[in-house]
Amino acid sequence: MTTTIEPAAARDARRAVLRASLPPLRAFAPALALGVLASGSAVALLATSAWLIARSAEQPPILFLGFAIVGVRAFALGRAVFRYLERLVAHDAAFRALSTLRVSVFRRLLPVAPDGVRGVRRGDLLTALVRDVDALQDLPLRVLQPLVTALTVAGLSVVGVAWLSPAAALVLLIGLLVTSAAAVAVLQGLSRDADRRIAPLRAALADAVLEYLTRWETLRAFGADEAQRARVIDLDGQLRHAQTRQSAAAGSVAALFTLGAGVTLLATLLVTEPSLVAAAITGPQLVMLVLVPLAVLEVVAALPGALSAWWRVRASADRIAQVIPDTVPSALPTPPAVAETLPSGPLALHLRGVSAGWPGAPAPAIVGVDLDLAPGDRVVVDGSSGAGKTTLAHVLVRFLDHDGSYTLGGVDVHALHPDEVRRHVVLCEQSPHLFDESIRQNLLFAHDTATDSDLLAVLERVGLGEWCRARGGLDAPVGERGRLVSGGESQRIALARALLTDAPVLVLDEPTANVDPERAESLLEQLLGAAASPDRAVLVISHTPVPDRLVTARVHLPVTQ
Repeated sequence: MTTTIEPAAARDARRAVLRASLPPLRAFAPALALGVLASGSAVALLATSAWLIARSAEQPPILFLGFAIVGVRAFALGRAVFRYLERLVAHDAAFRALSTLRVSVFRRLLPVAPDGVRGVRRGDLLTALVRDVDALQDLPLRVLQPLVTALTVAGLSVVGVAWLSPAAALVLLIGLLVTSAAAVAVLQGLSRDADRRIAPLRAALADAVLEYLTRWETLRAFGADEAQRARVIDLDGQLRHAQTRQSAAAGSVAALFTLGAGVTLLATLLVTEPSLVAAAITGPQLVMLVLVPLAVLEVVAALPGALSAWWRVRASADRIAQVIPDTVPSALPTPPAVAETLPSGPLALHLRGVSAGWPGAPAPAIVGVDLDLAPGDRVVVDGSSGAGKTTLAHVLVRFLDHDGSYTLGGVDVHALHPDEVRRHVVLCEQSPHLFDESIRQNLLFAHDTATDSDLLAVLERVGLGEWCRARGGLDAPVGERGRLVSGGESQRIALARALLTDAPVLVLDEPTANVDPERAESLLEQLLGAAASPDRAVLVISHTPVPDRLVTARVHLPVTQ
């Protein structure tokens, strides 16, 4: 049997996520105290009720039962009130911590997106941001709270029973330990692997469903839709199997605690009978000692569930730490301690000996690139696939860091905040993202104070004025990820959005990639015509030929060996 040693970095990253999910002690301590009071009231209610019923059978004067009667009422009310307050306070603290955790996760994501998470599947990222973050609320509510409550109440119960009968206390302690150990063993055998697999399976299923729905037309066209559907069904079956094992383990644990409570009850009766015969304890005390294990084991029955919840929480924390790194990789830019600002108006851009690569890549994608862009220039960067054209585009907008010199408006970009660079250098990507909103909202993301007249004017510039009117105006939807518009229309909307920013440098990354070859030159001419301005520099990245009449200069990127 081999033992896997967990890397210290992974362990530290998980601990950081777990610490962020815990509420402050001053906010959660009242919930812990209320949980102990609620469970303690439940045990005390059973003990007092058992004593009261047995003592009543002896028909003493009512005066001797008054204290127990009041105790039963107090513990019954206390159990309900304390449980309500415990849930209220605990969930309030946990949800406040959860909101803080969501913010911290997004803060971790922002510096590394998009290029720091390029290798992460969308389903994984979606699961980490939604399901895994939600699962972390179980750490205070289903791990810490039951653990503190069960151990405290069980310890106090054993001490209380020992005050009347040390033998009964020993039986209770043994019953608690043996039953809990057996329950943990069942969980280890049936549920631990399932608990660890559920989160990854959910992510894989979400990714498969997302791919099936968003790429159905392509899958259908190539006859691959049935295979993808079979993959979804298979992943769903694996997830259901894991969840079934988890439910079977929970049911087995519940049965074990029921059995353990019965065995402990009988054992307590056997060890306390001699004390009753010797008049060391009374009949009502015997009844109380025999029935208390039922209530105590019911409280301790939450411990295996807490262990199972801990496995799930740990798996979710691991996934968040893996998907969203807590440190920015060396290939990504970091903001300077004191950032400079750029002046408004036209800006010149210069690269000298620039090299850059993707996070985790063994070699740079571009090496020694020189580039000059002045206001009014229209420069095309060409090269075969793999030459690093998209890498260059991401360097220009500071998605990737670089070696060499990159100045914008005479200022080294390392002295600028990456967001400051992106306000002046705007990228229109090869597959622009359109939100499942109207045309208006997709444009307002770039300039939220623009009027409808401004939006219609920029649509006219990119050749979509008549198209917009034919679709019913600015309120027309574009569909999820732009499914209701063509590739050329998607590029034009993205260009209109970029023009609304009035950025002095515009980068078009493969603007004709999703357009028929016979229409590519016409679209490129229209895009460059709309973007051209004496105050704006335009860089076109393309692997397809661009006519000389459309550009003022060319830069060729060779494939890096």
